[in-house]
Amino acid sequence: MKFALFNLGFRPFFLFGSLYALVSVAVWVLIYSSQLDMQTADSSPMIWHGHEMIFGYAAAVITGFLLTAARNWTGIQTLHGWPLFLLLLCWLIARILGFTDRLLLQAVFDNLFLLFFAVALTRPIVRAKHWKSLGIVSKIVLLMASNIVFYLGGAHVLENGERIGLFSGLYLVIALILVLSRRVLPFFTERGVGYPVELTNRLWLDRISLLLFLFFWIADIIDYGGILATLLAAILFVLHVIRIHGWYTPGIWRQPLLWCLFSAYVFIILGFLLKTLAGITTLSPNLAIHAFTYGGIGMMTLGMMSRVALGHTGRNVYAPSSALFWMFVVFLSGAVIRVIFPVFAPGHYLLWIQWSHIHWLIAFSLFVFLYASKLILPRVDGKPG
Repeated sequence: MKFALFNLGFRPFFLFGSLYALVSVAVWVLIYSSQLDMQTADSSPMIWHGHEMIFGYAAAVITGFLLTAARNWTGIQTLHGWPLFLLLLCWLIARILGFTDRLLLQAVFDNLFLLFFAVALTRPIVRAKHWKSLGIVSKIVLLMASNIVFYLGGAHVLENGERIGLFSGLYLVIALILVLSRRVLPFFTERGVGYPVELTNRLWLDRISLLLFLFFWIADIIDYGGILATLLAAILFVLHVIRIHGWYTPGIWRQPLLWCLFSAYVFIILGFLLKTLAGITTLSPNLAIHAFTYGGIGMMTLGMMSRVALGHTGRNVYAPSSALFWMFVVFLSGAVIRVIFPVFAPGHYLLWIQWSHIHWLIAFSLFVFLYASKLILPRVDGKPG
């Protein structure tokens, strides 16, 4: 049996990222239910959970996606073989150390991983003079800077560093999703719905929404939930409703690999709405955070991993297994339970959290079951990658 796990970036990072999504959330469930008392590298298990979802799980999926996409953008082979294995090893060691109190050692491996990833991504982009993609590289560098700030806070070197680093990491991942969605969602939709359609992109909206998102990020870091961040969240909600309306066509509902991505984008938009409401009512800001993370980042990464892994292993993305439909339904149900149910029935908040965890674990178990062999074995069409 041939082994192809380190042929291209998506393979190891999608596999180990999805496995870590299972392990870390299972551990968090035990901690949250007081069945496990774990001494982590951070000041509290909740902070560990937030950090590992952003800089552990999400960073792994982003790495796999961008190393694979960069080869398509530039036509130049990206990291593979032993160098790709060593990059994964840095990420994996950092994740293992996250279960201990070795803060400094975890910080070293975690940021070496992000540094090596940024360099590996930059090289083919510069060689091909694909200058417009350097903006994406800059976000990876900023992600590393946010991680450094987080660890400085954990070491009590920088006051409030954990909060600043964690929220900066969250908003940088959201920014990456917004930028990449602008590139791929209309493209995927026009080719996937089965009928001619030309979707609307507005340059003014792209520029204004990204600029205002930058201001929102800064405002929320300086004054969390303050009036300026609340106002900017309200404007961003309106702008992104306009944007996704321009991308909508009814045919997406016939393709699970399309509606899952649209659903993720809707949850990000919902996050801006909930952020607005949290600033002017007594609504918990945690609902906005989980709209961004569970519904937005979680659904988007699960959908992109599912699509990319099919396409880059030589399979038909327009005729996926029917099991994918149920995987996305389970995950989407979990996001609804986690984010929307507490708005209308806050008295059952702990129940909603427990059920959303179960949905997360079921969905990622399905992903690993469906995709592990695809990620490990060579392409079915015999092509490299």
